[in-house]
Amino acid sequence: MAADPARVTPMVRDERKTGLVEIKFTTRELDLMAVLWERGASTVSEVRERLGDELAYTTVLTILRTLEEKGYVGHTQEGKAYRYHTLVGRECAGASAVRRLVQKMFQGSPELLLTHLVSGRALSKDDLENLRGLVDKRLSSKE
Repeated sequence: MAADPARVTPMVRDERKTGLVEIKFTTRELDLMAVLWERGASTVSEVRERLGDELAYTTVLTILRTLEEKGYVGHTQEGKAYRYHTLVGRECAGASAVRRLVQKMFQGSPELLLTHLVSGRALSKDDLENLRGLVDKRLSSKE
């Protein structure tokens, strides 16, 4: 189900007035969002089953309600249960997280982030070739 921009956007609008959405999750909220992104609309019990650790039903419910108050999830009633679904896509949340990471850790410089990524040993030669291809594609589309 698509997010209603009139409902979601004002709640997560970037404070710097850049027009970009800033989405912030706690670690536990992100755990629940990951379940919803992977599984799709789910009840509290279904989310709880997918988590890697044992959380009380009421804890999962509280986190889902908090996410709903923030405008990140919505629900539909299904019998006596609610089925929760995301209102914010994984890509949008990821883009917001990367923007925050660049601002806070790399002095606002995407170049410093990329330098950090390619200088480390974590990327394989294939990963680096894929990145090169993405950069080449982006450079050719700018011309």
